[in-house]
This record gives sequence, structure tokens and C-alpha cells, in this order.
Amino acid sequence: MPNSPILSEIAAAIPSLRKSEVKVAEYVLSSPQQVMHMRIVDLAQEAQVSEPTIVRFCRAIGCNSFQEFKVRIAQEMAIANNIGQFAIADDDHIEDICSKIADTTIQRLHQVKSQLRPTQVGEAATALSRATRVEFYGFGASGAVATDAQHKFFRLQVATAAYSDPHMQAMSAVTLGPDDVVVAISQSGRTKDLLHSIALAQQHGAQVVSLAPANTPVSLAADLPIHINIEEDTEQFTPMTSRIAHLMIIDMLAVAVTQRRGPEFARHLNAIKRSIKQLRLEQGSEFVGYPPRNGEAPH
Repeated sequence: MPNSPILSEIAAAIPSLRKSEVKVAEYVLSSPQQVMHMRIVDLAQEAQVSEPTIVRFCRAIGCNSFQEFKVRIAQEMAIANNIGQFAIADDDHIEDICSKIADTTIQRLHQVKSQLRPTQVGEAATALSRATRVEFYGFGASGAVATDAQHKFFRLQVATAAYSDPHMQAMSAVTLGPDDVVVAISQSGRTKDLLHSIALAQQHGAQVVSLAPANTPVSLAADLPIHINIEEDTEQFTPMTSRIAHLMIIDMLAVAVTQRRGPEFARHLNAIKRSIKQLRLEQGSEFVGYPPRNGEAPH
């Protein structure tokens, strides 16, 4: 399939690759921009494998040579950059800003989808469905994702909490046990305080699921890593597309856990829907709890 996205092919091929080839695949998925400029000896060194392993890897994903592999990586990166280039100029109009951010977000989500390993999501969902407690840890923009995750899993009859303070994470971690799961969320995969919380939770027997780039300290420390490889320039802006990608993965996990609960669980979810329906206004009705605006007389 020479015209298909090579990163998607690599992600799909991982279950059939040898262990050493999987190391190459994960490095390529995490750093495609760097890989397309490497020599075969450079990639072997970075992935910590032999040069013959690189050759076997290229053949396993349908490339006749390392050079063909690099050309296909470069072609995919060129397309990605053309679609999703996000660089706001001082003279950009609001239309340009809206277009650039929307296009970048859409392209990056497609990128995450193409690189996602469903087996990782499935294994994490199984652990979450069996957990007595589920704690979500994250800082900054990842803390907001943790709060959203807590809201979703709270409805699934899971004892859950979200913490974005290192002291609260530490106290949470030491109260966990073998039946509990931590979901550690990190855009960079290199947050020191999060790594400390992960280590504490594991010391007390809890499993750790991570949402972080491959081959980063957070991902490598986790028991059940889910790789989300998005490079963002955070010098001027808070993480944008990575946050949305993390929310997408949280949705996947929530739906997968719901499915594992079986059809009987649908009655619980319907009861929740009924409980909040009465808090909403019916369509066409009018709320008169606030004073009229602009001098209008009350109805």
C-alpha cells in the first residue's frame, strides 16, 4: 500500500513485529520528524537496536529499503505540515486564527488516530473496569483533562477523584492498593512531580495507566501506557491539540468500560439521564428567575 499513511501502517503492524522491531516502531511513531533526517546507524542507536533490525523493520512494514522508508516518512510529514501548520502571525485576521487552529486540531486528531494502538486502550479499559478506585493525576492543562475524566467515570459507578496538586497526589497514592488504578496524564511525559506520584502509587500496589508520548519517562514508568505523540510549541500558548487528544482517549476508555459492564448497566445510565433532565428547561419554555433585561417588562 505505497500511498497509504506509513505511520498508520507502522501502528497497525506492531502486534506482529518482533520485540526489537517494536522498539523501532515506537521510536518512529514518537519522533517521525527526526527520523526522516537520520542515517540507519542513527536510528539504530536511538532505538537501541542493531542495524540489521532496522532493515528487517523496514521490510516488515512493506518498504524495500531504509531509503524508501525515509522517503515515505518525509512525504507524510510534508502533507501533515501543509494541512496542520499552526503559526499565528501578528497580522493574522480572526478568520486566519480560527482556520489555523481548527485545521491543526483536526489534523492532529487524525494523527493520533492513525498511531493509536487499540490494544493499549483495551488493556487499560479492562484494568479500569475491574478497579475499586480510579484516581486521575495531571498538572496544568493535563489537570483539566483529569477533572473531565473524573466527571465521566463518576457516572460509571466508579469511586474516582482527580488531583492536580502534588501534595494531594502523594497523599492519594499512599492510600491506594492492588485493586486500584491511577491514570497519569502528561502532554510532555517528563513532569517530575507526576513521576514521583506514579512511583508512590506503584509502591503501594496500584496499577498506573499513562496518557503520554512514547519513550518518555512517564510512558516508560507506567504499567499500561497509552502513547499519544503530539509535538506542540508551548512557548506562547498552553497545550491545545494534545489536551483535546487526551480528552478523546478518555472518551474511548469511558465507552470501553461502559461496554464491559454489560447491557444491564444501561439502566443505571438511563437513571442518571432522567435525574438531570428535570434540571433543564423544556424546549420553548422561558426562564423568569432573573430580572428582565434592557428595560423589558416581565411576562
